[in-house]
This record gives sequence, C-alpha cells and structure tokens, in this order.
Amino acid sequence: MSYGAAAALQQAVVATLLADARVTATLGAAVHDALPAGTPPALHALVGEEEVEDRSDGSGAGALHRLTIRVVSSAAGFLQAKEEAAAIEAALDGAPLALGAGRLVDLRFRGAKARRDGNSGTRVIDLTFEARIEGP
Repeated sequence: MSYGAAAALQQAVVATLLADARVTATLGAAVHDALPAGTPPALHALVGEEEVEDRSDGSGAGALHRLTIRVVSSAAGFLQAKEEAAAIEAALDGAPLALGAGRLVDLRFRGAKARRDGNSGTRVIDLTFEARIEGP
C-alpha cells in the first residue's frame, strides 16, 4: 500500500474546485483544509477527511482513497448547500486530475449525507468520493 499520493490528491481536488466556475460562483475561494481563524464563511467547503485501503497488486503499489468533502451553510434551509454540493460533484466526478505523486486511475462520486448540525444550526452535506491511485 502507498499513502504517498494522499497530499497530492488533496492538492489536486482543491485546485480543481477553485478553478471551476460553477463551484466558485457561490463558494468563492472558501475551500479549506481547516477553517481560517474567526467567524467561518456562511458557505464553505472542507476537504481533507479520508480513509485509505491497500489496492496494491502484482504491477505495483496502489490505494483506494475515500475522500470526504463537507459543504457547510448557515442559510436557513438546505437549498444553498445542496446546490453547492451538486456543483462540487459535477466538478470532481470522473475528473482526470493530474497528481504530483502517483497516477489517478479513477475518481467517482459515491454518495452524500445531508444533515442539520444541532450545535451550530448549520446545514451540512458530506460528499464521498473514491479515488483509485497507482503508485507512487
């Protein structure tokens, strides 16, 4: 197994989201690994949570990365968060990301979970993607 491409995958995902006009139309540059200090943006996305499984075979090292992108909205309803989640899905599902380490074989949307955060009152949608990576 190789975890060596995890950082490269995250960098490519963030770069792809920030380059997508539909994503940035409402989200702007609010794609983060960790929220900046102070009051969080009313609508933002957090990238970074993942689970990784070994997918090595006779041809070399490989891994399956289950990456979570969290969309958070302080709007009263779910509409804004759902629209942004759909834009993120469209930008990433099947995207041919160029990684700085390893080679992306496939990137697919696998599911979403929408919920209200009882503590903050925000709307949260967790999008799950699976990325199959060979190497590095």
